[in-house]
Amino acid sequence: MLPQLTIVDFVDLDHAEAFRDLNLEWINEFFFVEDLDKDLLNNPRTEFIDSGGAIVMALLDKQVVGCCGLLKHGEGVFEVSKMAVRKDLQGQGIGRLMMVEIIARARSRGASTLEIISSTKLAPALKLYRSFGFEDVPLQSDAYERGNIALRLCLENPLP
Repeated sequence: MLPQLTIVDFVDLDHAEAFRDLNLEWINEFFFVEDLDKDLLNNPRTEFIDSGGAIVMALLDKQVVGCCGLLKHGEGVFEVSKMAVRKDLQGQGIGRLMMVEIIARARSRGASTLEIISSTKLAPALKLYRSFGFEDVPLQSDAYERGNIALRLCLENPLP
């Protein structure tokens, strides 16, 4: 683990730029940028925070190295969205720490259900989600062309 790592709430324009850039890196590596990506990445405060969700940022020596968003979809239903970790730091527990924090933010906002739309191409991410108790459910969204798997976590259950 990285002792100088901190997880903070999204607060400023520097965070918006890092949020966009970190996500564009993995999206462009594995897929292509879709219209929904553009909306979420170009308007993070409006799309995530102002609508009742959250964004957490991982800082290493005050430099943004990761991010994760929480979208509110309805009463008690939120989606974990746009999780990214700088490529050279992946596999060091940053995603795990952000997930702990984003689940805490969801609970504090009254979430009973967390959902994720992902792709089977992203095996390390799926492994992380499942380690938190997310379970595969039928995909009912066509929000992303790349989305071919959906996961859900019931927050009435304690974290593993």
